[in-house]
Amino acid sequence: MHKDDGYTEEAVGPASVPLALRRVLGLVVSGAATNRAEIARRSGLARSTVGQQVDHLVETGILEEVESRRSVRGRPPRVLTISAQAGTVAAVDVDTAESQVVIADLTRRVIARETVGVRIDAGPRTVLDAVTERLQSLLEMNRCDPGRVREIVVGLPGPVDFQQGCAVQPTGMPGWDGYPVAEHLQERFHAPVVVDNDVNLMALGEAVQARMETPLLCIKIATGIGSGLITASRDVYRGADGAAGDIGHIRAVGGGNVLCACGNVGCVGALASHRAVLRGLGIPESTEDDPLYGTHELARRIAAGDPTALHAVRQAATEIGEVVAMLVHMFNPRTVVLAGPLSQLRDDLVSAVRAAVYQRALPLATRKLTITATQLKGGSGLHGGIALGTRDVFSPAGLARLLADEPVPDHQDREPVLGPE
Repeated sequence: MHKDDGYTEEAVGPASVPLALRRVLGLVVSGAATNRAEIARRSGLARSTVGQQVDHLVETGILEEVESRRSVRGRPPRVLTISAQAGTVAAVDVDTAESQVVIADLTRRVIARETVGVRIDAGPRTVLDAVTERLQSLLEMNRCDPGRVREIVVGLPGPVDFQQGCAVQPTGMPGWDGYPVAEHLQERFHAPVVVDNDVNLMALGEAVQARMETPLLCIKIATGIGSGLITASRDVYRGADGAAGDIGHIRAVGGGNVLCACGNVGCVGALASHRAVLRGLGIPESTEDDPLYGTHELARRIAAGDPTALHAVRQAATEIGEVVAMLVHMFNPRTVVLAGPLSQLRDDLVSAVRAAVYQRALPLATRKLTITATQLKGGSGLHGGIALGTRDVFSPAGLARLLADEPVPDHQDREPVLGPE
């Protein structure tokens, strides 16, 4: 029986990528194999084929072969890893008061992360220009070639047309409807740009970086309420038009006649969002000195045992729990993750949501269900963006683009300059 020579090719746009190369790189990227012998054993490819593909990937600067740091007798074994010179991905998490930006290498290792203090209501041009300037600065500070940014992933706090790379009729985002976010950044970085809903990326970050079990449902409780769903195969479920997960406009059980920004009344987002809780307690969302004043003040009152604040948070959590119970029946997730500013009040929030879900949902849907607060705090969206970006880079189409580049001659070590967290 002959071993597969691996030279079946799959057409990808202007180029094609040998199946053998994809197998070799896939095993290294996943961590399933770290040397040539392991790759041959796991892939079923001939050793000569593995050698040819590894040599090619090393020559093009995508892989590097280095001596293992493990303590062994004799000559240290050589291991394969993704080269630090292969390029970077960038992720941007746009939020109401500020945006977070990060650059990472193709192993998903964060190189630098910073905050851009521009409010979303300043408009897309102002926000995206500030983001562009900060990303360019981080690349320069860390001596990363701006020509080797492989993908930029942007999370927006509203419905997104994933194919067109823009927001669609978002509330609280003046000027963003239909604005070509992907095109704006492509013109400046000459790299593929993906635009997605922020909670989709948060959900992906929790599944990949925090290694939560899937299917996973992430609920963000902030200015509004949204959700992201990761399937059992760890794919993002976006729906037919990118509107999947926009749960803030589901009518709440106790919604009454509370007016929502969408023009309807009784939406759970208008009743139980972080903004709604602050408004009910008379706490301003921000001040000139502290753009996150509301978050800090609510946390202080809860810590001090303020009964009015405790009641407001628990009531909001109960309303959210009613919606989550419905979603648990619909999607039967293994994990529900609560994120956003209210998730910092994890004990009061999580316990009230759990109580509502277990009261309303049937045992079959909850017997193996985990309901927890985010493990990544404010970084889940960034980690999700990094995960999505690197996944795209190592897709057949991404590999075709990667292999079209010239080899990178400079392999000198460098220390990253980390921006403020």
